[in-house]
Amino acid sequence: MKSILIIFATILMAQCTKKSVPAATETSETAIKYLALGDSYTIGESVSSGERWPVQLTEQLKNKGLEISSPQIVAQTGWTTDELNQALNGAQLPNDFDLVSLLIGVNNQFRGRSVTDFKREFEPLLDRAIAFAGGNKSKVFVVSIPDYGFTPFGQGRNPEKIAKEIDEYNQVQKDICTSRNIAFFDITPISREGLKDPELVAGDGLHPSGKMYGQWVELMLNDVLTLAK
Repeated sequence: MKSILIIFATILMAQCTKKSVPAATETSETAIKYLALGDSYTIGESVSSGERWPVQLTEQLKNKGLEISSPQIVAQTGWTTDELNQALNGAQLPNDFDLVSLLIGVNNQFRGRSVTDFKREFEPLLDRAIAFAGGNKSKVFVVSIPDYGFTPFGQGRNPEKIAKEIDEYNQVQKDICTSRNIAFFDITPISREGLKDPELVAGDGLHPSGKMYGQWVELMLNDVLTLAK
């Protein structure tokens, strides 16, 4: 059992498992450009590329009649707020995205970092997300941190403590977004259904499945459609 936990911890904190995805080539110059920033949940650890939630979101937006490019994803399994920020320093991204999402923080919590430190690092990342949207905060949205305590892996790591800390992290994000009038989507309750429905958890026993990501997209779709127009 100990060896299994070590393997899963390595998956969560790995720096090289799934890296950021280059921008997709699109023929239409008028298509909406979408940038997704984050960690393993954004890059879709243990699911196919088509099951990643930014990809599912893009496809659903297309189904709603929106002309939108494939998402540019800057995310990597294991990234914390400071590591994402450092990666953005060298990414040379333009500031003309029409839609930007941010989902980050689980690895801060996993590594035992304080909520105070998270808040101090999250706000500058949010500022950068807004800058990538040309300074238009109405084109930016934040997704809450899922609760991995409701997975087979999390059950062996004090799930009550995980839930409490994830709630604290998410409250920080929600308060910041509310004060700045930035869209915030709380997908955490969906993540807490992982033990009731095993199909919501990927094969690694830790990350969301494509089915769960689809539920996230269903929750945020109509609001994101409004943001993107």
